[in-house]
Amino acid sequence: MPETTAILHLENLQVHFQMHGGFLDRVLGRPQGAVRAVDGIDLTVGHGEIVALVGESGSGKTTVGRVITKLVQPTGGKLLFEGDDMTSVRGSYALRRYRRRVQMIFQDAYQALNPRQTVFDIVAEPLRSLRLVKDNSQLSERVQQALSAAGLNPPDEYVARFPHELSGGQRQRVVIAGALSVKPDLIVADEPVSMLDVSIRAQILQVLVELRQQQNMALLFITHDLAVAWLIADRIAVLYLGRLVEIGSADDITLNPRHPYTRALRSATPQIGSEIDRGEQLVLQGEVPSAARVPNGCRFHPRCPLAFDRCREEEPPAIEVGPQHMSACWLAK
Repeated sequence: MPETTAILHLENLQVHFQMHGGFLDRVLGRPQGAVRAVDGIDLTVGHGEIVALVGESGSGKTTVGRVITKLVQPTGGKLLFEGDDMTSVRGSYALRRYRRRVQMIFQDAYQALNPRQTVFDIVAEPLRSLRLVKDNSQLSERVQQALSAAGLNPPDEYVARFPHELSGGQRQRVVIAGALSVKPDLIVADEPVSMLDVSIRAQILQVLVELRQQQNMALLFITHDLAVAWLIADRIAVLYLGRLVEIGSADDITLNPRHPYTRALRSATPQIGSEIDRGEQLVLQGEVPSAARVPNGCRFHPRCPLAFDRCREEEPPAIEVGPQHMSACWLAK
């Protein structure tokens, strides 16, 4: 990966959703508590860099993506974009400028598309709403460019179709084209291939990698699949119960994980070729704890077979275990 400068920096980012009890709870003044969906993470994405955010369902991955795209307001911390504090940016003008540069690809392409709109209108909508074109001729040109970049060639064969007339892979490419139409500097891709067949999945991943190479576009790739993250990302950040537990290069995280949770994710991932020495497998027991009831000490210890007394009392800090490789575990050395 070439040398990069930071385009995005999350600093101690927190998102807590207040819990609302019943009428009697409010009358008696019982504390309601909060769901700590994201609980203080630090993450940097460089220009032209692909960073994968990996974790199980309920770990807070999508919430992080929605904060970055200004769909969710953080409870605390900072969101810096090219050094500018965008945490509390409001107003249509400021948001238009920001969203021209930061776009999101949603997980469920069929729900993300309006069934009453043609492909042309779907891809043209962000251009119209952000007022990026002067006339219909320029609008048509930008739509065709976006469809072609997303791999829908020739574009003329798709512009008049409706979502139900497309395959799953084609619908996902339309969603990608909608994000690309505004020529963003950063795309947040939330599980963009999880609902697709393996062959189509490879094609979509190839499109994203080529876009990075052609446009120096940064990508935050959200996924639960460590193998997919290894294939596409420069760096991998592992998220568990709203906290980053390990971050490093894709090879370090996949081939030499230092946190038990990352090791468990690798154990649950089918072997890819002969490069991964799976070693001793670590199998997780039970479900992810509720984000409303974060355990004391190391929040992973209820599921960790390697946990000991200190894990039940203290939250481990992130320590450097290698070049640009951080892990938050008492056992990491």
